[in-house]
Amino acid sequence: MKYLNKSIKEINELLKQQRIKPIDLVNEAFENIENNNDLNAYITLNKEEAIKKAKELENQEVDNILFGLPIAIKDNIVTSGLRTTCASHILENFIPIYDAFVIKKIKEKNMIIIGKTNMDEFAMGSSSRTSYFGPPRNPWNKEKISGGSSGGSATTISAGDVLFALGSDTGGSIRQPASYTGIVGMKPTYGRVSRFGLVAFASSLDQIGPMTKKVEDNAILLNAIVGKDEKDLTSARVEEEDFTRLIGKEINGVKIAVPNYFMSDIVNNEIKESIKATIKILEKNGAIVDYIDIKYIENAVTLYQIIAMGEASSNLARYDGIRYGTSEENPKDIEDLYLSTRAKGFGEEVKRRIMVGSYLLSGENAKIYYNKALSIRDDMRKEFKKIFKKYDFIIGPTTTTTAYNLSDPMDDPRKSFMDDVLVIPVNMAGLPGLSMPVGFDSESMPIGMQIIANSFEEAKIYQLASLIEKELKLNLNPNGGEE
Repeated sequence: MKYLNKSIKEINELLKQQRIKPIDLVNEAFENIENNNDLNAYITLNKEEAIKKAKELENQEVDNILFGLPIAIKDNIVTSGLRTTCASHILENFIPIYDAFVIKKIKEKNMIIIGKTNMDEFAMGSSSRTSYFGPPRNPWNKEKISGGSSGGSATTISAGDVLFALGSDTGGSIRQPASYTGIVGMKPTYGRVSRFGLVAFASSLDQIGPMTKKVEDNAILLNAIVGKDEKDLTSARVEEEDFTRLIGKEINGVKIAVPNYFMSDIVNNEIKESIKATIKILEKNGAIVDYIDIKYIENAVTLYQIIAMGEASSNLARYDGIRYGTSEENPKDIEDLYLSTRAKGFGEEVKRRIMVGSYLLSGENAKIYYNKALSIRDDMRKEFKKIFKKYDFIIGPTTTTTAYNLSDPMDDPRKSFMDDVLVIPVNMAGLPGLSMPVGFDSESMPIGMQIIANSFEEAKIYQLASLIEKELKLNLNPNGGEE
């Protein structure tokens, strides 16, 4: 029997009644992964330890709704004793000696880690094609990308392997693949979830978040991973809350803004029509929707390139062949060790970003580019805050197109950023944003819509998203059968 097709509450009840055991869920997850092996969603499986953990839980009390449930982890979140590669040759054999904050939190809930998911190398990319281990494939069409950088996590959720996965979002890396694969992906407010144990790409932008099939499941997983962490100086001091508390409540009277830029000619017409149809549903339920202009959002990609690449060059300086990771054998001297290790260990996209970032931070360039970008980013953040004094939400398409072919050329470095042009502003402003499926294009590929709210208002986002999910009743099974 397929248990992972059921709702979390149904599974939890079956576990409480001892009609099933955690090992049944774990075995089903690995069977699903084996059946979907051609999707290349995982870099490392945790089969032996997962089975061991499931058996240990058999005689324990089912004390929370996530008890015994399998979860997949993006391979840039460190897991003690379990290989963490960041999809890079330079960390191909790296086994961490500690757990990330979020890993400790899910272990406290007695969730079971199934494996580490595929991704763009060091989270640098928007298609997961920069992975040293080859790209994951989209379950809706295996010749298309699943998006990036959290492509493996999106793929395994969309395919129905497991109910939960963690991703990370620096410039749309949870929401964009969620849109391409027809799942729900939340990028929480910056600081809401600790970054301790997340391998750094761009420290002022990175954020871990939940990826699921259903809206309520997403809120439940976010409940589990938030909390103040003294090991992360950017961790926010906010009271913990139940992110499911507004789900099912009506939205009559809420005010929603749709940026004109998000519905401009840069967006595919089929996607715009899906968004317009969703807006009609919201208006039918009493929402007030206005089309508005928001300053600076058209500059978000340029700002992201400067800030993210500068911070990446600084963060990746630690991979030198000495402390951990791959190391070149028999170097002539220390300089040769650095050069040969990094030349062979990093992929082309990572090297490119390191070089550009190093230039941006060198000498006077730091003031000309990086500091200026930070200043404009602050202006963008203030502009969003002004909007949220008048509106409850900002909505629009998550991506400008649906998922494109894996065979499409990768020789245009700007395209990687333009894939994320609609999602990057959320990272720039440190806001929460969720992508959810709202329809399909003429090729039956999923279309995603993003919902953005003011800082620390994730619960309101889930309220709006749950209503849309209930109204649309989409079949999100890539195989076309019943969910």
